[in-house]
Amino acid sequence: MKRILTIQDISCVGKCSITVALPIISAMGVETAIIPTAVLSTHTMFKNFTCKDLDDQIAPITKHWMDENIKFDAIYTGYLATADQIDMVIDVFNNFKNDDNFIIVDPVMADNGKLYPAFDMNFVKEMAKLCGHADIIMPNITEAAFMTGMEYKEEYDEAYIKEMLGKLADLGAKKCLLTGVGFNLDKTGVYGYDSVNNEYCYYENDKVDAMYHGTGDIFASTYTGALMNDFSWKEAMPIAADYTAKCIKSNVEDKDGCWYGVNFEKEIPYLLKRLGKI
Repeated sequence: MKRILTIQDISCVGKCSITVALPIISAMGVETAIIPTAVLSTHTMFKNFTCKDLDDQIAPITKHWMDENIKFDAIYTGYLATADQIDMVIDVFNNFKNDDNFIIVDPVMADNGKLYPAFDMNFVKEMAKLCGHADIIMPNITEAAFMTGMEYKEEYDEAYIKEMLGKLADLGAKKCLLTGVGFNLDKTGVYGYDSVNNEYCYYENDKVDAMYHGTGDIFASTYTGALMNDFSWKEAMPIAADYTAKCIKSNVEDKDGCWYGVNFEKEIPYLLKRLGKI
């Protein structure tokens, strides 16, 4: 069985980050180890949430694993609580990276043209540095605009997206996936670029008129799990995109669907069928 490490926060209620990554990737037949970057009572869309940074735990955890000679087939990062944690995560990369595994970075920090309230431009600079250590990165358009210095646009053409992907690749990652890309109002998708082979790939779904927290985590986790099931970087894109869209649609159609996340649990059987596991 393959083993991945995911590094991101635990939102105890909220269907995002580790509480999404751990069940999805595990259900896909991949052992999932974790390094929590922080523990939050809920995700940040709730009011009055509590948050405890776990900076002081990252180095001791990784040292113990090194002492035990534990290895990983992939390392996947999501939400990081502070800029200081980024250097700690780079140390994790340096300690566990080898010729046979790969690093995936989802640079969670912004959406809809704005940084999340906890972050500033120094965090953007540090996150761009982290992306330079990755094999695959998957920002949304807002995050990509901040890291590349390009103007954020809500209306754009393919030339704009390809320029953005090229500038993302200049950060150092071999493959860049840009999420939330839609060239028509009723479509949304993911545009990928393999800078080594100068190869592009685009996949889109019908856009559901709803927005929920954690859908990017569902996409990134599913994409990572698909790679660990030996799908290529291009084959993993529709698997992750379709499952994410399925979860959103399921929540919209569920009269008891929660406002703070989507029904990813209910749709895991669909995902396993898509992988050919059931």
